[in-house]
Amino acid sequence: MVGDIDVAYSTYLGYDEIAHHSGVRDEDAWFALKGMVRQIRRLLNGNRYSPREYQFVIQSDHGQTNGATFKQRYGQSFEDFIKSLLPHDINMYAEMSSNEDHFAEVYVPFSDKIKYFKNRRKEYKEKKLLESEVVVLASGNLAMIYLTRWGHRLTYEEINEMFPDMIDEIVNNEYVGFILVRSSQRGDMAIGKNGTYCLDNDEIEGENPLEGFGDNIVHHLKRNSSFKYTPDILVNSFYDVENDEVCAFEELVGSHGGVGGSQSEPFILYPSDWNVPDEEIIGAENIYKVLKTNLANIKETAKTDRDSKASK
Repeated sequence: MVGDIDVAYSTYLGYDEIAHHSGVRDEDAWFALKGMVRQIRRLLNGNRYSPREYQFVIQSDHGQTNGATFKQRYGQSFEDFIKSLLPHDINMYAEMSSNEDHFAEVYVPFSDKIKYFKNRRKEYKEKKLLESEVVVLASGNLAMIYLTRWGHRLTYEEINEMFPDMIDEIVNNEYVGFILVRSSQRGDMAIGKNGTYCLDNDEIEGENPLEGFGDNIVHHLKRNSSFKYTPDILVNSFYDVENDEVCAFEELVGSHGGVGGSQSEPFILYPSDWNVPDEEIIGAENIYKVLKTNLANIKETAKTDRDSKASK
């Protein structure tokens, strides 16, 4: 700010890290939030002495939802649960932690050793991935299952033909809320224990498996299903509305990555004179557009002011 930089950006990881392991309302999490407030106040006060008057935007790209993990509830990891549904001769690779250490490179004296082991780990993972016919990944209460023996995204019908019990066993697990698959006959389908939501024609058979997962859930599932590398089976845990709890597939008591509860409640605080649409902003790409549009407006206003002063 003192250096008169156009735009400065900082990420505060403390609350996120603590809430993952202690829960969103833990005393340590509140302590971290208070520390963030102090830092923001410091920046606001520093703005009085900077060469330009900065505008401040505070945003969170997600919340977190508490809940005991799949392993804690079921007595078996999700990785092992999926492996139990596969033939014994199928190789499976799982990466069930999305919460990598953000601070590894900070320890400068050990940086070369850290990089060495990171490269070795990367090589090992790549080798295991190439050898595997099934890959299972997790991010909070979202799990992704890729059947990599085949070069395309398998349809619902193909999965049922090759692995007859797999989809039923996953859906009927008490800690799974719904799965997303693509049918060759009916398009994208969200399947729950007692009903199916056909996303392409907005039809529900039986009970709505997406009930309670937010007003924008259909939009997000359609968007995810349109991606080039959408998994063959996308799995979202159950959501307990009464207790505001989900069931993470990785070992984190506070999680985000899937849907259900306060993890789906991001926010943005911005100057009141900004041009922001009245309708709900859905998706990170639209937040990006809001930020870029208003930044362009600020620069244009500043240029006009400079030109006006120069003409006088």
